[in-house]
Amino acid sequence: MFFYLLYLLGVPLAVMLLARKWTWIDKVSPMAVLYVIGLLVANLTPWLQDQALLETNTFVGNLCIPLAIPLMLISCNLRNWSAGNTLKAFLSGITAILIVTVAGYFLFRNGQDPKHFAQVCAVSVGIYTGGIPNMGAIARGVDMDQSTYLFITSYDLIVTGLYLVFVILFGRPLFRKLLPKPKQLEIRNEKLGISNSADASKNSSFLIPNSSLILIPLAVTLVIAAVSYLASTLFPDDFSTPMLILILTTLSIGASFLPFVRLATQNDDPGQQSKSFTMGLYFIYIFCFSIANACDVRQMDLGGSLNILAYITFVIFGSLILQILFARLVKLDSDLTLTTSVTLVNSPPFVPLVAGLLGNKDVIVPGITIGLIGYMVGNYIGLGLFFLLAP
Repeated sequence: MFFYLLYLLGVPLAVMLLARKWTWIDKVSPMAVLYVIGLLVANLTPWLQDQALLETNTFVGNLCIPLAIPLMLISCNLRNWSAGNTLKAFLSGITAILIVTVAGYFLFRNGQDPKHFAQVCAVSVGIYTGGIPNMGAIARGVDMDQSTYLFITSYDLIVTGLYLVFVILFGRPLFRKLLPKPKQLEIRNEKLGISNSADASKNSSFLIPNSSLILIPLAVTLVIAAVSYLASTLFPDDFSTPMLILILTTLSIGASFLPFVRLATQNDDPGQQSKSFTMGLYFIYIFCFSIANACDVRQMDLGGSLNILAYITFVIFGSLILQILFARLVKLDSDLTLTTSVTLVNSPPFVPLVAGLLGNKDVIVPGITIGLIGYMVGNYIGLGLFFLLAP
């Protein structure tokens, strides 16, 4: 157990340190390197089948997000946040998902009972506008049978896993090629002398804290995480995760305005991100690494209703293509568009992962905001779509 915990914490640290020496790691992204290592270990070795190790993996992964969000957010400058662009990104993301969801209903129904496939569509749109809590609520609301529900949850894990691999390996260069780079990032890179082709390279290297000031963001983060967790337990299980993210975000934004926090998180080296952000990035790398170590394809059952698998694949990747087209139409930047897609498909806890991948902390607040709005409206959209499609 100790050695596995050392493995989970040590490999991300080693990769981040090596990224300072080997520039190819930064160009590929440390996150992509960690994902490949985790996938290889998970699928080529039998040791991760041990239940105790799997539980440790889950515990460590779940612990990282409540630590990463405050560490990254308390160093943010909210003057870079545009509520107008956030609203445009949310509406374009929701519209893209609705269009492909309805189109998929007619493409993949394959002679099945229209009411049954309307249930599949309703639950799917609930997942990709809100999240798992919406999925459970909508499934009960449309009276979905247990076997179909299990098919959807299983296929969702497979396709969203592939989607996440795609984002980690190709998301940053592809989106920045197809869409404009964020203006704030362009200005910051110009001031720091960072090239556009490797604009996250200096930000992704791990900087070992060498100042007592790092204790302040750590202490603030621990307090925020503890208070947020305790507060989230007051809500029903279906809402505890959205409320945890909401409370974490709210308290972290509030803490970012405190003078002693701003002093402790200011960047003492203009060529690198703040220590607070970099430490948060380390926890995101651990989170990403734990996900990869849990992806054992030998345990996946691809049998069953394969048209549902095709439908979910079409919804996720089809909505991604539409979002890119809408982003070009309404002039959204590459980073916000990618963040919107990830927060809708994978849920708000994955937003810091995208921020780390992009080397752009300005996407955290709008990304989490979009995800939380999705949580709030997901049930309405899913149930409304069911009554629209069901005969």
